[in-house]
Parts: sequence; structure tokens; C-alpha cells
Amino acid sequence: QVQLVESGGGLVQPGESLRLSCAASGSTFSINAMGWYRQALGKEREFIALIFSAASAHYADSVKGRFTISRDVAKNTVYLQMNSLKSEDTAVYYCHADLPVGRHWGQGTQVTVSS
Repeated sequence: QVQLVESGGGLVQPGESLRLSCAASGSTFSINAMGWYRQALGKEREFIALIFSAASAHYADSVKGRFTISRDVAKNTVYLQMNSLKSEDTAVYYCHADLPVGRHWGQGTQVTVSS
């Protein structure tokens, strides 16, 4: 089992930046990949970014060039650096960890982009 705790969400104005963190604990040696999804009010959860290693990261087109995912394996933590935030980025952001037995989710952190 893996437990995930996200942090770093908050209220920002359009154009500003935020960095989300997701710390994993438990059977972290089993983690193959980590990533982020988001869910806006009234919408389905959507893929944002996925990272296997520093050389293998994937992004949704909607955030490519603005968001950067990174992973500190020693700290069992994945980060999402979000720049040039837009109102449409407002959502609850969830991190996940992929293990051979399945995907584990964090509880989510709210990001609100508003002037």
C-alpha cells in the first residue's frame, strides 16, 4: 500500500504560478510512475501529467509548455510546477502512484485561479 498526500494548492491570479507537491509513504519501492490529474466542478477527471523518470514525462496538450512534472525518488515526492495559470486551470488536483497492483490516489488539493 502507498499513501499520498498533496499540498501546495491555493488561490492565485491569472498568470501567476504554483507548485504542487505529493509525498508518498508506505511501499514506495513498488512505485513505477507518478502523475497528476485534475477535476473541475461538474467535469470529469482529466489527465495532466505523468512521469516515469526525469527522461520520461508526458503532458496533456492543455498544459504543455506551462506545467512541468518532476520527481524526487529519494524523497518519494512528485511535483507539479504550474506557470502562467489560467482561470480554466481551476480544479481539484489529484496525484497518483502506479504500482504493479494498481493505482493509488491522493485526497486532492484545490487550485483556484481568479482575479
